[in-house]
Amino acid sequence: MGCCQSRLERQEAMSRCKARRRYTKKLVATGAVLLQFAGVEADHPHQHVSAHEEQGAQTVAETSSRQRRKKRMSNHSGDNRSSEAKHTVLWAPSRIHTRPPPPCSQPSPDQSVPSPFASFVSPPSPSISSSSAAAAAMQSLLLPAAAAAPVFAPRRRTLPGRVSVVRASLAGAAATAPRRETDPKKRVVITGMGLVSVFGNEVDAYYDRLLAGESGVGPIDRFDASNFPTRFAGQIRGFSSEGYIDGKNDRRLDDCLRYCIVSGKKALESADLARGSKSMDKIDKTRAGVLVGTGMGGLTVFSDGVQNLIEKGYRKITPFFIPYAITNMGSALLAMDIGFMGPNYSISTACATSNYCFYAAANHIRRGEADMMIAGGTEAAIIPIGVGGFIACRALSQRNDDPKTASRPWDQARDGFVMGEGAGVLVMESLEHAMKRDAPIIAEYLGGAVNCDAYHMTDPRSDGLGVSSCIRQSLEDSGVAPEEVNYINAHATSTLAGDLAEVNAIKQVFKDPSGIKINATKSMIGHCLGASGGLEAIATVKAITSGWVHPSINQFVRTLHNIMYPIWLAQLVKT
Repeated sequence: MGCCQSRLERQEAMSRCKARRRYTKKLVATGAVLLQFAGVEADHPHQHVSAHEEQGAQTVAETSSRQRRKKRMSNHSGDNRSSEAKHTVLWAPSRIHTRPPPPCSQPSPDQSVPSPFASFVSPPSPSISSSSAAAAAMQSLLLPAAAAAPVFAPRRRTLPGRVSVVRASLAGAAATAPRRETDPKKRVVITGMGLVSVFGNEVDAYYDRLLAGESGVGPIDRFDASNFPTRFAGQIRGFSSEGYIDGKNDRRLDDCLRYCIVSGKKALESADLARGSKSMDKIDKTRAGVLVGTGMGGLTVFSDGVQNLIEKGYRKITPFFIPYAITNMGSALLAMDIGFMGPNYSISTACATSNYCFYAAANHIRRGEADMMIAGGTEAAIIPIGVGGFIACRALSQRNDDPKTASRPWDQARDGFVMGEGAGVLVMESLEHAMKRDAPIIAEYLGGAVNCDAYHMTDPRSDGLGVSSCIRQSLEDSGVAPEEVNYINAHATSTLAGDLAEVNAIKQVFKDPSGIKINATKSMIGHCLGASGGLEAIATVKAITSGWVHPSINQFVRTLHNIMYPIWLAQLVKT
């Protein structure tokens, strides 16, 4: 009898153990759902489950099967309304005064407007240039972190064990909810901008021409393109590096390197760090780095070297062939010229290059590895091998009869992108460092993200999953709720698949896009490949500081008019 009783006890114990394991798995999955209610996206059941939730699940597993049966019965008699995601925004963008608008603008120049917000930058206080205003500037930049509102669970009669799981899940959700950085050592601000573009080398002139809706695209005259099916591009003409590169090196360098050095030094000048200045001499150069990437590298030097090898033999290859062709040489030459001894390398991720560089540079500052970083992208690929390579990919527009209207994002007749070139660079530094040296703070970098859609070499996923997940991660890293975003500078290359996929991705993240302004810088300057993110980041910062969003030109017949947000065509928009 005793033996039978012990056997029955063992069987019951095993049954309870199995039930406990099944219920534990169920509760872990439930925790992920609760996190979604809290405003955190959970793509997989176990992705956002915290240690608190696992502990809570184990607590529930300790309840007896009789208690669980009672619980299920009580649930049927209770209120089973599901909870909804709720957000409380505790921070709003500051109001800034615009500079006098361009001649074609209608609003009053002294009108105060709310600043437009991208997901990764925010405006500082408009006046923080003098040392007497340092304390006020610091206070204005120390914005409270955005927080999610309490998540209300269904009103059910629950036992103590079950309640502990709900609380643990909510605690886990609160722990993973987006929060803004408040440590001045880890907060990253933008203090300088520099560029080389088809509209010149001055930031204000560049943005004024974007606001005017001008096109920088025209016929290629750098080489004979008469036999090419695409004979136009956003080619830079009349570029001069005088005052920034000595004559001897200027003749040797690839344009990719020249654009990098000039834009980098101009960004430093904008940040009140001109070469030889007292402010430049005071900074700790061992904690200042350079991270300027490129998608193609020194393509002209590489192409000339290969041609010399084929036509004249290896003895005619320049000794600068390898150094000037590799992608990291732009960062290296700029650092050697100005003496920056901090992190120095390049990133090459095609048209995402500049954004990768901003992201990596900001993380160097956040981790305490640098006080200041020069970051961005540079590109100079409008040469026969560069244009020919993209023609072979069937990626370029062939609208040779009207080049200025060839780059037409979201237009029904778009037939490919238009090549561009240039460089866009930002000076990024910790808030603490910027305040100590009384830097002209332009904007703040809030956060970013990087990922891969693991789909195809050139074609995007039609559902935009890779892009949408990256946007969500960026918002979470930034501590920004989707509802706070009111301006997006789109990638918008004017390709058939790319434009539509990007729109689908944006729609997945921003459920109510009616208040979001979106534009396409590439409609005017073309696709500058590795430099595109840098040039568009500058356009975004200028939109924030000026309160003006530039138009997207060449919008004739929009195929996306039923699903796209408002795209402003020929008129300026005051944000």
